[in-house]
Amino acid sequence: MTPAPRPGVLFDVDGTLLDTNYLQVLAWWQAFRDTGHPEVSMADCHRAIGIASEELVTHLLGEDADDAGEVSDAKTRRYEPLRELVTAFPRVDELLAACRERELAVVLATSGKDSDLEWMVPAIGGDDVVDGATSSADVEAAKPAPDLLQTAVDQHGLDAARTVVVGDTVWDVRSARDAGLPCIALTCGGISRAELEDAGADEVYDDPADLLDHLDDSLIGKLVRD
Repeated sequence: MTPAPRPGVLFDVDGTLLDTNYLQVLAWWQAFRDTGHPEVSMADCHRAIGIASEELVTHLLGEDADDAGEVSDAKTRRYEPLRELVTAFPRVDELLAACRERELAVVLATSGKDSDLEWMVPAIGGDDVVDGATSSADVEAAKPAPDLLQTAVDQHGLDAARTVVVGDTVWDVRSARDAGLPCIALTCGGISRAELEDAGADEVYDDPADLLDHLDDSLIGKLVRD
């Protein structure tokens, strides 16, 4: 017998649970310079964080860029030594545990690679509270396309009518909107409240700790009340 769909929360990881966005920016900026694209600025990279790797390259260089794979590989090399600097935002583990305590499925939905989950999950302290994860490896088109979120809902048996997305970029918000899911946005990834609201975020909080402090009044709390 197929289990009934569960209410849940789909969490982005980079910039939402882990304080990685500016490390990602540095690695991308170095990668573009390594591959002959010094015209790409750090600000350009920051605005594109949240898009899956090769799509990020074509977003910045144009659809006709013929070295997207090369730039993406260079970014992977540049990011590897920076991983030792990665930390979770304060109280991330408490936020995930609080969602589980409210009988909500906790699912990671990341545009990162499948192999990234091997270090991401321990980094957020989520071994005991994360129900599952969906990465760019599971879809043909990652964020900002809605496929990643729709696949996460299907893969993990979630009730789309009772699932909330939590992210930190306009790409997360647009992906959630196009997937027909409400979105809570956090400004800890470096994107302003105004930009996130303009993109369609339903609620905006400073960071995981701020969301945790207002959890029962948030869209996540509404899932429990309904």
